[in-house]
Amino acid sequence: MGKIIELDVREDLQKKLEPFQKIMNAIQPLEAGDTFILHAPFKPAPLFAVMKAKGFMYEAEQLDKKHWKVTFVKRGE
Repeated sequence: MGKIIELDVREDLQKKLEPFQKIMNAIQPLEAGDTFILHAPFKPAPLFAVMKAKGFMYEAEQLDKKHWKVTFVKRGE
């Protein structure tokens, strides 16, 4: 079992702050088998292609009207 990093960007987006760089910084140290869990107020579809290109698989689930939880797992090289 690898390490798990969890990040909630709902407050950032509420304040109109762009969380992309924060997300990229959070995933930087992750290695194969590690997990990144993102909480967002909407399904962050544009992020999926970026994360896939960086070697992540993902699963998105809607927990509430304005709460999406996306679990990204870094694939083995």
